Amino acid sequence: MVLTFDPFREFDRLAGQMLGAPGVGGGTAVAMPMDLYRSGDHFVLHCDLAGIDPGSVNVDVDGRVLTIRAERSARTDADVQWLRRERVTGTFERRLTLGDGLDLTKIDATWQDGVLTVTIPVVEAAKPRRIEITTGRAPALQPADQPTIEGESKSLAD
Repeated sequence: MVLTFDPFREFDRLAGQMLGAPGVGGGTAVAMPMDLYRSGDHFVLHCDLAGIDPGSVNVDVDGRVLTIRAERSARTDADVQWLRRERVTGTFERRLTLGDGLDLTKIDATWQDGVLTVTIPVVEAAKPRRIEITTGRAPALQPADQPTIEGESKSLAD
């Protein structure tokens, strides 16, 4: 069964309308929209940062928290008469708590065409692995290895 009504999304939309937040299609605008997915042995995060100077972008890891901070400066042209202004300016921040099994020392960040891509590798120990099954007889129990019945000192072989 698929729910078409999300009460939390509706609450966010109504709060945005009441508080005057800029909207896109009636919803609340996200200053730093992102996609996050796993591809093989690493996670990939894409953040859309159009119109932001790549030099103003910081990617930090503190403990298990990944923080992306960016700044979009407002136009300061004195002779501009604004007709509509929807692009949010200022400092934006996204924080993600990273789970166990990630190699935080090998996080890589690249910038291309206004998109920040952060790659987070999975540690070797957390990668899925296949356990080979061998065939053959199970090793026989030696007399000292045989289990005893609780309360009796005799082994099961006696």
